[in-house]
Amino acid sequence: MKKIFLVLVITMMLNISFAQKLSRITLMSSSSAEMITMEADQSLLINFSNDGKIISWGIEDNWGRLLKYMGRVDYFLANDNEAFRGKVKYIGMTAITYFASYDNEALAGKIKSIGNVKFDYNSSYDDEAIKGKIKSISAMSFTYFTSFENESIKGKLKSVGNTNFVYYSSVDDKVLRGKVKSIDHVNFDYYNSFDRKEYQGAMKSGNPIQIINGIKYYVRN
Repeated sequence: MKKIFLVLVITMMLNISFAQKLSRITLMSSSSAEMITMEADQSLLINFSNDGKIISWGIEDNWGRLLKYMGRVDYFLANDNEAFRGKVKYIGMTAITYFASYDNEALAGKIKSIGNVKFDYNSSYDDEAIKGKIKSISAMSFTYFTSFENESIKGKLKSVGNTNFVYYSSVDDKVLRGKVKSIDHVNFDYYNSFDRKEYQGAMKSGNPIQIINGIKYYVRN
């Protein structure tokens, strides 16, 4: 009986661990504020920014739309630490913690963990274009182009784990600047300023949804 109980406990722990994982990243050509998504369980998605702020959460339908989550949602109270009071504390069974006001000042209020997944950030001593941005989620590392890079790409994601990103720079056609040129081996082409006005900047070739190294990438204009 004890062995059966132990197996059940281990199975439940493994299921929880497997469920909480980095799921997708949305790349926006007009800014360096990527949206990152974590699968909190088999159906719940939590979206957050690359500087560790919750954006939204919900259940994805068959058309990729995020529907309102109808389960338990709890928030930190007015007597909790000032850095996270009022922020979401639980979504279903998934606990979310934040760095407190007595932690490093640059980290206060940022996501510290979602479930059992830990977050780390670039410090206030890092380059201006990358400080305060997510450095790692669990064992997955994030790097960014620094302020010494081309104006159109500084602050944008440079790599996620072993996946690398290339962007059109300020020396390229004006409607292409800052757009994703490639993710790893996958290339993207766009209509430029010489094409019909209504097409300019729109994706010409390449699927805007790519699954690379286990993460789904959305490329948005």
